[in-house]
Amino acid sequence: MIQMKKTLMAATLLTGLLQPLAVYAAPSEKVERVDTIAHRGASGYAPENTMAAFHKAVKMKADYIEIDVQVTKDGKLVVIHDTTVDRTTDGTGKVGDYTLDEIRELDAGSFFGPDFAGERIPTFEEVLDEFRGKTGILIELKAPELYPGVEKQVAAALSDRNMDKPKNEKIIVQSFNFDSIKTFHELLPSVPVGLLTSNQEHLTDEMLEEFSTYADYVNPTQKLVTKELVNRIHDHGMKISVWTVRKPEEVEPLLDAGVDDIITDYPDYVPRNKQK
Repeated sequence: MIQMKKTLMAATLLTGLLQPLAVYAAPSEKVERVDTIAHRGASGYAPENTMAAFHKAVKMKADYIEIDVQVTKDGKLVVIHDTTVDRTTDGTGKVGDYTLDEIRELDAGSFFGPDFAGERIPTFEEVLDEFRGKTGILIELKAPELYPGVEKQVAAALSDRNMDKPKNEKIIVQSFNFDSIKTFHELLPSVPVGLLTSNQEHLTDEMLEEFSTYADYVNPTQKLVTKELVNRIHDHGMKISVWTVRKPEEVEPLLDAGVDDIITDYPDYVPRNKQK
């Protein structure tokens, strides 16, 4: 009898010890981490939209690089932000007035600093080939109204590389031109698309409802971001990527608001382990 009692007490004690372990081992609710998007690459540390800036972003472990796509005079896709080459190269004039060979002769690094002299304007295909599988790529169709058919060209470049069905939304296409994004979505419905805006009037419930019929993201300037806006965008089944963070103190309010992605010139400003 005494032995039986000892056995029962031991079993009870063992069960009590195991119960907390079972509680701690139970699966917890998944919490998503905010993604860091390197704006034109790590453009706070290297000349924007160059391979140097993109490599720097990857080295800094950004989740995505953001690039701007335009079209040369001879119909080639190149990566540059402004519709003219004046600000970021040693040339002058419109992007669309240069052939690919001509635009590739321009120095796209010296404006940032002498260490980057000789950096060239990359082609869209070069960026895809170099960084596919290494980081996500957020592709902005820059001023697509100037380049009829650019949506089809970008779609073809992605399809040729089997990047038209991205895993984990690692390819996203965005633009300020909503009609252009609609066109692109019709061409490649499997690729997530986003709408850029700095206009409060685009963020009404009526507009968000319309956007949700084809878009996956609504991406406003940070000046428009509130927790209420984030919640409304989420309620419409979309995500929100916010631009452009250039100061460390700008990060925390966006995290508190619950944004999905932060677009920044300085990828190291967004804590890697910060959860939304």
